[in-house]
Amino acid sequence: MLRTQHLLRLSCCNFLQNSRSMAAKKRKSVKPEFEADDSLSQNQEKKQKPENQWIPPNWEEAYENLRTMRADRSAPCDQGKRDKSKYTLKEQRFHTLTGLMLSSQTKDDVTIAAMERLREHGCTVQNLLDTSDDKLGKLIYPVGFWRTKVKYIKGACQVLKDEYDSDIPRTVEGLCKLKGVGPKMAYLCMEHAWNDCVGIGVDTHVHRIAARMGWLEKECKTPEHTRKGLEAWLPKDRWREVNMLLVGFGQQICLPIGPKCGECLNRELCPTGQKWTPSPKKKTPTPKKKKA
Repeated sequence: MLRTQHLLRLSCCNFLQNSRSMAAKKRKSVKPEFEADDSLSQNQEKKQKPENQWIPPNWEEAYENLRTMRADRSAPCDQGKRDKSKYTLKEQRFHTLTGLMLSSQTKDDVTIAAMERLREHGCTVQNLLDTSDDKLGKLIYPVGFWRTKVKYIKGACQVLKDEYDSDIPRTVEGLCKLKGVGPKMAYLCMEHAWNDCVGIGVDTHVHRIAARMGWLEKECKTPEHTRKGLEAWLPKDRWREVNMLLVGFGQQICLPIGPKCGECLNRELCPTGQKWTPSPKKKTPTPKKKKA
């Protein structure tokens, strides 16, 4: 009897030990849940922040310097601001488009004066359609290529009347279908006419300065390539402002020929400015002795 009880106790002990060891082995194979969650969050972060995204060095400091240099808004592109309250929103949008079409290859003061004459004449789609080509040419002269622009404006007015109820297209694609309107004008028109910044307007100043400042990963031969190069890294909340900053900066300091690097706050940050040396002062010519 005692022998049987002893054997039963031994078998129970062995069973309990085996059960504990099996449970321990199972617990070792279980992975904590937080490890999987942590790896998932890391993968999401990698997707949000590409490891190999190119960003120009010190661009934020250079950008703030541009804001400082443009604080007074005294460049030619800053002039011509006027009260628009007496015009309907549709008329204001048409004025924006017309002004951009006139601005190509034309100085800002000439464009502003031409738009003033058009407004006094009556700058509406129907009125410009009713205006003779000769009269319209006299109103916009001397903007660059004014004869061609008369045809483009008349053609655009007919499209706007027939297809948009005398309003302007609300997409970049629609604007670019109008003769005389390129991507730069379309993006600026979307921003100023529709208050919808969908891209950076790149003109000759933005195209030139972005390359000089080293803000492009690769050489860009066209303004459209420059737009794509800037948009690849510049935060979208800066797209609306960057055109205004660089155009005025290009008109006053970063000139096409003879840039005033000595006056630029970005001289030490800009690859072009780092190579700049002040022009030596012209020596006063030695007066020649008069012959006796």
